[in-house]
Amino acid sequence: MATKQKRWILPTSLAPSEAARYPGLHPILAQILHNRGFTDPVEAARFLAGAITFSDPLKMKGMAKAVARIRTAIKSKEPIIVYGDFDADGVTSTALMVSVLRALGANVKEYIPDRVDEGYGLNDTALIKLAKSGAKVVITVDCGIRSLKEVETGNRAKLDMIITDHHSIGAELPRAHAVINPKQEGCTGESMLAGVGVAYKLAQALIRIAQQQDRRDIPLRPEDLLDLVALGTVADLAPLDRPENRALVMAGLKQLQEAKRPGINAILQVAGMKPYEVDAMAIGFTIGPRLNAAGRLKHAGIAYELLVTDDPVVAGVRAQELQKLNEDRQSLTRQMQEFARLQAGLERLDRGEDVPLIFAADKNFLQGIVGLVAGRLTEEYYRPAVIVHYDEKGESHGSCRSIAEFNITEALDECADLLIRHGGHAQAAGFAIHNDNLPLFRQRLTEIAGERLQGKDLQPSLEIDAEVNLKQINMELYEALKSLEPCGHAMSVPVLCARRLKVIEARAVGKEAAHLKLRLQDGELERDAIAFRLGGLADSLPPYVDVAFQLVLNQWNGTSKLELMVQDIRWTERRA
Repeated sequence: MATKQKRWILPTSLAPSEAARYPGLHPILAQILHNRGFTDPVEAARFLAGAITFSDPLKMKGMAKAVARIRTAIKSKEPIIVYGDFDADGVTSTALMVSVLRALGANVKEYIPDRVDEGYGLNDTALIKLAKSGAKVVITVDCGIRSLKEVETGNRAKLDMIITDHHSIGAELPRAHAVINPKQEGCTGESMLAGVGVAYKLAQALIRIAQQQDRRDIPLRPEDLLDLVALGTVADLAPLDRPENRALVMAGLKQLQEAKRPGINAILQVAGMKPYEVDAMAIGFTIGPRLNAAGRLKHAGIAYELLVTDDPVVAGVRAQELQKLNEDRQSLTRQMQEFARLQAGLERLDRGEDVPLIFAADKNFLQGIVGLVAGRLTEEYYRPAVIVHYDEKGESHGSCRSIAEFNITEALDECADLLIRHGGHAQAAGFAIHNDNLPLFRQRLTEIAGERLQGKDLQPSLEIDAEVNLKQINMELYEALKSLEPCGHAMSVPVLCARRLKVIEARAVGKEAAHLKLRLQDGELERDAIAFRLGGLADSLPPYVDVAFQLVLNQWNGTSKLELMVQDIRWTERRA
């Protein structure tokens, strides 16, 4: 197994005079905001409150043309297809767009491809089939920006293609009727929206124009859709340091906490959560994985139906299905992670050899799990990882996860001549490839990784937000740190560190003794701590340690107490 030790990046302490520029804020919160780039106290306060002026959807590139064509289709009852994706972002985007179009009176149906039979994004067979069934307009959500060939197929089939996507843009844009992607050159507004955020912008524009020009009431408000926006934005790891993403998620969380959708209420019940407990972490670790499990192991239509149904009975059935699929997904991921270690020869990394890229391809890798396995290996070994489901029919599909030092989508661009299609983000991407090209692809990608990573210290880092002692750990600090919520990608939960803590107690707990329970002392003060997946250290800790941790409130049996959720442990010398 690879080492877990991290390189701590320590913060710059904020002088008291600088902290005083943030009136009303706890000094540690002021330091965190300042070090995360919020050096203007006024802007910092606006960020915390989610008080922003949202960008105008009608000013987005491609929006006017898309809205005009959709409105024509609505008025003439032309069949519209919302073509989605099978992950949580794609499913929420599909549910959002179909809901809006139906509220506007459109003749609309959803189409979510099968992960195994069709793969990610647009595919020729589906588009031709949709055209033959009478469809006239296809609106993609969370996909399509790199589907140049497939869009041409749609064009030839007399489909008006409207692309809404947020993924990175290639050398060319698809020749669609309209393209809405905030990463386009010259596009205004927030460039880092999730796919569901882009779909929400289109929904806002459609509703606004309908209200202005048709002068009629619409039985759906844009704000009614914000629960879906929050789900997709957090689950797809859209950056929450962007004020617009943060404000969308804050508003969406309020709706999720009301659980007005029968599907949300049902999925919380099976997960053992109360609606008022829903926060960004609950989306990332509870709701999101269950929505994703449908597309990974069966079909994303299960998750879609959960989100759009008004029937509590149907919602309950679908929630139970997702619960079982998620349990199966967890088990399969663990099994395939072990299998991937063998296939990729990772004992070389364990021995300290230099391996720039983890690569494994096998028919036994489930297509819906390869991304999770790649992510686990990247986290464990801090190397880019590529896991491929080898399909003996001739076309295989792979998923990539990467590290900050290596842009995996740019690397795939350099191998585009070997790929059928590919796309994604800097640290997560996917591709399809003919089997004959796999050996050369592996060789070329490994060479690219070797060149880019040569000489770099590939050690995972942990950014520390503030150094504290146990005297500073209290409810006032906890509440101050909570004001940073919602936390997620690019706005992580604050990590504090404390040095030279005496280990009063250390014991392994949990299933297979996987976790480490600690009692730590600083002077006369003591605190409980939990370190997940570090149970193996229970018998080897020195008398004194440095710990990096998140501050959590443990509520159990009617009592509440602050605890340290340990992120990393360092050996330290005993106090002088």
